[in-house]
Amino acid sequence: MGIQSLRYVTMVTSLYLTLTAGGPCLRAQQPDSGPPASSTQSVPEAGGPQGDIGPYSVPKKKTEAPPPERPSPPKNPPGLENFSITKDVSLVTVPVMVTANNGQFIPGLKQGNFKLFEDGVPQIINSFNLAQAPITAVLLVEFADIPYPFLYDTLNASYAFAQSLKPEDWIAVVYYDMKPHILTDFTQDKRAVIAALNQLRMPGFRERNLYDALYDTIDRLEGIEGRKYIVLIATGRDTFSKITYDKILKRIQGAKDIGIFTVSTGWAFRNWMDAHSVGTMRGSLREMDYLQADNQMATFAKLTGGRYYAPHMQGEFRGVFQDIGFSIRNQYVLSYHPTNTKLDGTYRRLKVEVVDPQTGAPLKIADQKGKNLKYSVIAREGYTAKHQVE
Repeated sequence: MGIQSLRYVTMVTSLYLTLTAGGPCLRAQQPDSGPPASSTQSVPEAGGPQGDIGPYSVPKKKTEAPPPERPSPPKNPPGLENFSITKDVSLVTVPVMVTANNGQFIPGLKQGNFKLFEDGVPQIINSFNLAQAPITAVLLVEFADIPYPFLYDTLNASYAFAQSLKPEDWIAVVYYDMKPHILTDFTQDKRAVIAALNQLRMPGFRERNLYDALYDTIDRLEGIEGRKYIVLIATGRDTFSKITYDKILKRIQGAKDIGIFTVSTGWAFRNWMDAHSVGTMRGSLREMDYLQADNQMATFAKLTGGRYYAPHMQGEFRGVFQDIGFSIRNQYVLSYHPTNTKLDGTYRRLKVEVVDPQTGAPLKIADQKGKNLKYSVIAREGYTAKHQVE
């Protein structure tokens, strides 16, 4: 056996031992064409769902070594690799944000303050709690050969997000142009996130395949348990994706436990461009492109119970990401068993209302001065009723 063959066998054996030991990660199987990662960073273990750019999953959090356990049997016995088991999932979980118009979270609401409807039919809320949990999120960044003001906003927004992280958060960083590129695995090290962003210096391709990148990211996140988020920093324009807009909308609607927060870039430059190209057909067409992009970004967020942001100045980015972090960490979580028990793949529309439990009328909330406070109830618009495949 040659040296190269021996190295290959050793690598495959190490990968198998890592997968059976736990701790999946985000690393690509093939080296990325982007700048190499810093040599001071430890190489994460391999594992997780496979794809064109590698496995993608949350690593185990550091804990004390557990007592030895008997090894678990493989998920599929030999000869049954394509066999799967389906189970009925009758419990639907709906995270809800209730915020004042300034984005401030409104605390103190009880289960009786919420009404939940599925396709217009009232549902009984079986469980209710206030979630205050660490963030598990992918920072998905558009980084292509586009005008400098857009890149400037992209980098400022990305660094502002990194600075807003807490030690217990799990964050991965992915950028996209023609395709998504993984810059760092899920990590709790803020320095690793910043080091990954430091690689975004020389954009390559002009194509911005947003739909493809978003579709790929959702696919990878669905293998992770619990509530996950995508923080998308982009212009919202798509130039060359294989995935169509209708297809990405269906994929988002069918995503399980994934919220999307979108941040639009380049607003100062767009305002300048609009002011200097009034009355020209070229300027009008550009504006139409960006208006469509804004609508797409807002739709991605609305469908998943997230929020869309369009900061017009650099100084707004820090507040935007503080608001995103606060919204994600503080949510009311409603769970219910649908009255429609069919798992037929149909899309069920959801509506959440905040009411006075005594009268059933919309709840009135006053500020410290006794004035009625306007507020928003933000929840995902629906879900796809289907079997869960294990």
